[in-house]
This record gives sequence, structure tokens and C-alpha cells, in this order.
Amino acid sequence: MLAARKIPENEIRVVYVRSSGAGGQNVNKVSTKAQLHWNLAGSTAFDNSEKAKLRAALKNRLNSEGEVVMSSSEQRSQSQNRETALEKLDRLITHALTPQIKRVATRPTWASQLRRRDSKARRTKTKSLRAQRRNIE
Repeated sequence: MLAARKIPENEIRVVYVRSSGAGGQNVNKVSTKAQLHWNLAGSTAFDNSEKAKLRAALKNRLNSEGEVVMSSSEQRSQSQNRETALEKLDRLITHALTPQIKRVATRPTWASQLRRRDSKARRTKTKSLRAQRRNIE
């Protein structure tokens, strides 16, 4: 089960496939890449409002069946890749369900107001010099 949310083990399906890339005979013979499939719509671990938040946050990760698919092939063993994929899913869910803190608008600082006025004055001077040159020609 995941640390942040208790997703039942029977809702998570793990498929092992062959990894790509360098690795010699181990890559060619052993299926160590772990692909984790979790059906968000059919999950009993979350209520409807949490499912809606997850669906919105994970819309680019959902496949046509409504499953979140995570894969891991960093390690050389199935069990380590399975754990890595579970950790990725856990981080994704935790991040999606963490409420975003709204930024509170504050007054501009005295120094930032001075910088703004200085830049506006510099721009005004540049444009007035251009206008004077045009009038001379």
C-alpha cells in the first residue's frame, strides 16, 4: 500500500516487460521493467471530489481506459522497479491532492516603486530625445 493514500493492492496491476537500452544479456533475457496500472475511476480509496481533482491533475497521464500508467526501469530487479513505480505514483497523487496556496497580494516596496519611476523617466527621456532629433531633420 502507498504511504500517502491507502490504495488497496488489488486495485494496482503490475506488468513486467523487457527494458530498453544498454544492459547486455540481462536486458535481453529478463523482464525487469515494471509497468504499474491503476484504474482511477474504479478506485475505492478516494471520494468523488478527490477523484475529480486527480482526474484534472492527471489528465495527460490517463490512458483510454482511464488508467494511470507508471513505469520504472532504472533498477536491475523487478522488485526495485515495482517499488520505484509505486513511489512515483505516490508522489503524483500527493502532489495532485495538496491544496495550492493562493498568493496574497502585497504592496510594492519603496525601492521597487523608485526603480519603476526611474525606468519610466529614462524611457520618457529617450523618446523625447528621439522627437527632438526628428524635428531638427
